[in-house]
Amino acid sequence: MSGHSKWHSIKHKKAAADAKRGKLFSRLVKEITVAARDGGGDVNTNARLRTAVQTARDANMPADNIDRAIKKGTGELPGVNYEECIYEGYGPGGVAILVRVLTDNRNRSTAEIRNIFSKKGGDLAGSGSVSWMFEMKGFFSVGKAQTDEDTLFSLALEAGAEDFQVTEEAYEIYTAPSDFESVKNALKEKGLRSDLAEITQLPKNEIKVSGEEARKVLALVETLEEHDDVQDVYSNFDIPDEFLSEEKSGD
Repeated sequence: MSGHSKWHSIKHKKAAADAKRGKLFSRLVKEITVAARDGGGDVNTNARLRTAVQTARDANMPADNIDRAIKKGTGELPGVNYEECIYEGYGPGGVAILVRVLTDNRNRSTAEIRNIFSKKGGDLAGSGSVSWMFEMKGFFSVGKAQTDEDTLFSLALEAGAEDFQVTEEAYEIYTAPSDFESVKNALKEKGLRSDLAEITQLPKNEIKVSGEEARKVLALVETLEEHDDVQDVYSNFDIPDEFLSEEKSGD
C-alpha cells in the first residue's frame, strides 16, 4: 500500500491548491449531482451521495450550493447532464493509470485525455487493460495524535475493517466498500476525525520507478488531475520519498 499512502500525501496538497482555484467546489458539485441523479436525493438511502455531501461539508462548501447540486441531479432544477467515464492507460515505466471523469462531452474528454497521455510519455489503452490491477476499497487516514494504535485497531476490526497499517504520520484503515459506512460511523461515535475518508481504487501490486521516470510519472498524473473533467486519478507507482518531497514542495 506504500504507493497509495504516498500519493495521498500529494492529494492533500492538491486539494488545497484546487480549493484556491475554485476547482474543488466544481468537482464536488459534479459528484453530488451525479450521485443524486443515479441514486436519488436522500442522503439517508444514497451512500454515494452521503459521502459526497460530507466531503463537500468538510471542504466548507455552502449548504445552498450542496442543495442546488442535489436538486440538479434529481431534476428539480435544470442542470448539465454529466456522463461518467473511466479511462485506462500506462505511464512511464509501465505504471498503470486509471482516470475517472465526469463530462458533458465524452468525445472532447477522450481526445483531451489521450493527448495528455501522449504528451507526457504515456499511452491511453482500451477498456479492461489495467482496471484488473486495482481493487475498490474503503480508505481512512487517522492522525496518530488522536488515539493509540491498539485502541484504533480494535475499533476498526470490530467495525469490519480488512486491514490496518501504521505509517510515520497516521494510522490507515482499509475496508470492503460495503463496510465503509460502518467503519466511518464507528470512528465518528468515538470522536475520531479522518484526515481522509474515501472509497478508492487500490493497486494489487506496485511498480517501482525512480529517477527521471519517477518525475515523468508524477508530471503525467498531475496534468491529468488538473484537467477540469477529471474527478480521480489512480496509479500503481511506488516512488522514492525524495521525489514526492519535491512534488509536495513544488508550486
